[in-house]
Amino acid sequence: MTESLARFSAENRWWVLGAWVVLLAVSIAIMSTLLASALTTQFVFTNTPEAQRGVDLIEEMRGLPISTNEVVIVRSETMTIDDPAFEQAVTDLTSRLQALGPDIIRLETLVDYPHTGLPFLLAEGRQTTIIPFTMAGDFDDATSNIADVVEVVETAKPPAGIEVLITGQATVGKDFLEVGQEGIEKGETFGVPIALIILALVFGTLVAAMLPVILAFASIFVALGAAALIGQVFALSFFVTNIIFMIGLAVGIDYSLFIVARYREERARGLEKIDAIARAGGTASRTVLFSGITVVIALFGMLLVPFNIFIGLGIGAILVVLASVLSALTLLPAILSILGNGIDRIRIPLVGRGVADVENGGGFWDSVSHGVMRQPIISILLAGGLLVAAAYPMVDLAIGFAGVSSMPDGIPAKEGFLVLDEEFSAGNVTPAQIVFEGNLDTPEFQGELRSLVAFLESDSRTAFGPEQPLQTNDAMTIGLLSVPVVGDSAEPLAVNAIDRLRNDYIPRIFTSGVVDVHVTGETAYNADFFTESKSSVWIVFPFVLGMSFILLMLVFRSIIVPIKAILLNLLSVGATYGILVLAFQKGWGANLGVLTQFDIIEAWIPLFLFSILFGLSMDYHVFLMSRIRERYDQTGDNADSVAFGIRTTGRLITGAGLIMVAVFWAFAAVDIVGLQQMGFGLGVAILIDATIVRIVLVPAAMKLLGDSNWYLPPFLNWLPDLRVEAEPVDPAPATFDD
Repeated sequence: MTESLARFSAENRWWVLGAWVVLLAVSIAIMSTLLASALTTQFVFTNTPEAQRGVDLIEEMRGLPISTNEVVIVRSETMTIDDPAFEQAVTDLTSRLQALGPDIIRLETLVDYPHTGLPFLLAEGRQTTIIPFTMAGDFDDATSNIADVVEVVETAKPPAGIEVLITGQATVGKDFLEVGQEGIEKGETFGVPIALIILALVFGTLVAAMLPVILAFASIFVALGAAALIGQVFALSFFVTNIIFMIGLAVGIDYSLFIVARYREERARGLEKIDAIARAGGTASRTVLFSGITVVIALFGMLLVPFNIFIGLGIGAILVVLASVLSALTLLPAILSILGNGIDRIRIPLVGRGVADVENGGGFWDSVSHGVMRQPIISILLAGGLLVAAAYPMVDLAIGFAGVSSMPDGIPAKEGFLVLDEEFSAGNVTPAQIVFEGNLDTPEFQGELRSLVAFLESDSRTAFGPEQPLQTNDAMTIGLLSVPVVGDSAEPLAVNAIDRLRNDYIPRIFTSGVVDVHVTGETAYNADFFTESKSSVWIVFPFVLGMSFILLMLVFRSIIVPIKAILLNLLSVGATYGILVLAFQKGWGANLGVLTQFDIIEAWIPLFLFSILFGLSMDYHVFLMSRIRERYDQTGDNADSVAFGIRTTGRLITGAGLIMVAVFWAFAAVDIVGLQQMGFGLGVAILIDATIVRIVLVPAAMKLLGDSNWYLPPFLNWLPDLRVEAEPVDPAPATFDD
């Protein structure tokens, strides 16, 4: 199928190129108009844990969607609220916020001290006051409209000595989006040039080097257009753009790299242009197809986690992998047909053409493979021992959430948050929301409510601030008690406070059965996410491992190959987790001045890395094993086949791996801890996989196993033969006038 598709694309090159130009134009148009509305900074469950049930009840009680809480802070080191200039600055700011109208702010929630005299709006010392309010609409409306509010704050012109700040959920989300966009720009600025340099060294010509990068960007734009459409139905996490760029540059370049290399190899062996494209289509393109399927299967595991950030990241990564496969199977053959021998134009001085001598031994990679296979046991002990040692720090892995306090210094929302937490409580923005469901008009409930308030006020760790008045619906069947929680909603103090509330205070107090009690709010969401993540491991891991085993067994007609691949990949993932702990939790990265030290690994990182890394690792495994299996089917010599596979793919896999590492580490330069951990972790894992695993452990293990590598139990012989590589063909003399 892939051979026929490659030949069709090559023979109808201008039609295929025209179709892709139209597809790109449509994708860019959709991306430009719809992508912004497709993204969200809100974290949402797709099932109904306790925190989500609480949110649903609050929305039912109010008849309005949950939105974001924002706080404008006005402070002075020389004046108090009793000074006319200070008071006037506050009232002027309130008036300007009111002027934004009910489509931006829920005006009934907008209050200030001069108009109300409410004591909780004024800090001790009377030099700092807050203007709290709730944004209109839902969370996404708030995200879209917060820029108007921030503009009011930034353009305020209070008298000298008065400072105005703003923080809140939508404000923080806005700053996260801006910093994330900076990460994409850094990834493009540093990752793409490094990728071009590596490709130039691999291919030896500038035209061949540029081609994979061009196809990668084509795939990225198509994926972004598709994500913009999907986001109109299911809002995607704002991280989706980062993941599309990262994975798109990585796999888009890789897939094209392997096909271009095989095409040039077939040309060097004597095939004519169209025949060489078809041959590459029947071999390397089939490898790309099944490799893409393997990656998608691994990524599909992320869709099984009932949380929008995982689903969004999974959708984005799957879209760009599919787009990369499509471009490699159709657009690339058309461009190769147009270029012909022009693929080798603009030679790089002092660098060869990068076409391996596949039939004859010799060279660096041949020496490496034979060296490893001469001492396979020692090779496995040394390389495997190194990875086990790297994995050991994983025992100290601590997961959590990086809150506002982990953002870079100088970010406006963080500056406002720190002032709010110092003078009041940041929990005013993200309070614990205790929701009561049942008959609230009973003496039993009233007594239990008083007891709860007393417990909160006497909390041994003083983690709770003064509660707000109880809100209820008209039927007195739903109630809401909002209680500020001290500190950052992601920090242990807040998380432990919610744990005491849920598992100690509420069960001890609410024993009458008159009401059901649900604790929600940002910290409760975090706690429920931890629980859901742990539960999802038992679904995602077996799914990814099982599906990967089945696909590799079908592709290579062996049960040993998939077992070995899974064990090596798990070892690689474990080593990556351990290095993450050293780099972030232990501060090794901060000591080198390149990463931010943080006490936890973001809760979504381990499961995310497992799915992504398993897919990308299988990528290289399919590429390498395809060439080994091709040679084994031809010669029946296991050791020669392993050496053949290493020397024909070693330069490519190492180059592709270095490109991925460069891209991922370039994105890790962003100042958001979660994105740093994601980019750094992906880069480390690929570096381990493309070097220690593929160059040392795979050939050593295959040497020890011998012909048993290809063992398939007789009772499975009925399975379809999906071996990636087609049977070798006799090359025809090439004509070099095309």
